[in-house]
Amino acid sequence: MDASPGELNEIKRFALLVQYDGTDFHGSQYQDGVRTVQGEIESGLERIYGRLVRLKLAGRTDAGVHAAGQVAVFDGEERLDCSTLRKALNFHTGDDVAVREVETVDSGFDPRRAAVRRTYVYSLSDGPVASPLRRRTEVHVARRLDVELMRQAAGWLIGSHDFASFAGPATPPDAVTVRQMFEIVIERDDERVSLRIVGNAFLHQQVRKMAAALVRVGVGDDGPGLTRELVDNPRRGGVKEPLGPKGLCLERVEYGPGGPFQGSGAYN
Repeated sequence: MDASPGELNEIKRFALLVQYDGTDFHGSQYQDGVRTVQGEIESGLERIYGRLVRLKLAGRTDAGVHAAGQVAVFDGEERLDCSTLRKALNFHTGDDVAVREVETVDSGFDPRRAAVRRTYVYSLSDGPVASPLRRRTEVHVARRLDVELMRQAAGWLIGSHDFASFAGPATPPDAVTVRQMFEIVIERDDERVSLRIVGNAFLHQQVRKMAAALVRVGVGDDGPGLTRELVDNPRRGGVKEPLGPKGLCLERVEYGPGGPFQGSGAYN
């Protein structure tokens, strides 16, 4: 039996698994007059559907920050299957953003509120010179990093704490600043050091300011007790300057049972 026009135009909620090189974007969230990840994808959706389609993102990333596993949703007519929609979106967006997967989700699914874990990775190097090949995705530190001291400092950040000391300027004055950090793994590979930070949620610039504090410990400007003091005495402006954005990547957003992209192989 042929579907009726109403059935053909049924509205569904689609979830997108998005990757992007944040170098040439003014952040992930839409802003008038500048190029953003949300604006780029919404422009593609408008070409596909012939109307303005609003996108909701799982998390905000600053200008210059990258993503391997950003999640977004929008509501659209179910006239294209997920595979065709993915191809169409990638046709209409720039080379520095890609929709890796598309799935349908429940109409009430909120990619930000439903997230249970978020993973960020900060890429650093401390060799004698910065690598020109990784200049868009890595922060170079001029002094050798003591990874063991950084691990000691990171230990004070694990658990549920008030992270007001690491809150960025876009954090509302009355915002609740308690967050839970599940894991911080710091590893060295020759001249490269990676910080893998997993938490339930993050304040504006929290990851960048945590990384800045850990780097200060790593180069010897502060002892490993710095992070304990910042957690034990939470106050706005505790860490004044965040580390540069280009080394940071939103690696993964995870959801509970029934959430999208469970066990996805599209993050790499």
